[in-house]
Amino acid sequence: MFRLVLLTAPTALPDEARLLAALLGAGSKTLHLRKPGWPAAPVEDLIQAIPAQFHARLVLHGHPELVRRYRLGGLHLTGQQRAATVRRPTLLPGQTLSTSFHSLAEIDRHRRRYDYVFLSPIFDSISKEGYGSTFKLPELRAFFQRQAGRAGYHAPVLALGGIAATNLALVQVAGFAGAAVLGTIWQSPDPVAALRQLQEQV
Repeated sequence: MFRLVLLTAPTALPDEARLLAALLGAGSKTLHLRKPGWPAAPVEDLIQAIPAQFHARLVLHGHPELVRRYRLGGLHLTGQQRAATVRRPTLLPGQTLSTSFHSLAEIDRHRRRYDYVFLSPIFDSISKEGYGSTFKLPELRAFFQRQAGRAGYHAPVLALGGIAATNLALVQVAGFAGAAVLGTIWQSPDPVAALRQLQEQV
């Protein structure tokens, strides 16, 4: 089943906890809390402000102690965190571990078991000006076909970067297990409506 994942805006937004709860209430199954450079305290404040009924759907970038304390859905490692982590972080049963890659070679080389990984940027980024894609969809499709035929573990790969309702079908045809969305949601005047438009395409 194709998976649609949302990422928070990297900076603080007005009334953010209420807006995140509205997106979760509108059917977002997984929401990545990504706040680069934030220390644990303000991240914890944001988690506490989101209704506890949604905590199992939150995946936190970094701060594994908060993932365990609030029984969140999982932990996401950035490239820097991944490089600094020798052993798999200790998580509770059912909590996921994910990470981000930027090349097919990285996906082929990784050895730690992840529940899913992001690959970016698949299209030119909406949220980062000048962050353009170097991937070609036919090459990605061939890669995923090879992966599917390979014995043993291979992590589901989710597309990130430039994902919009207009190109979501291309992502699915290319063979991705899902898509992660950032700019399409947060550059919309109505993030919940933008989510629903994406959901209609899945």
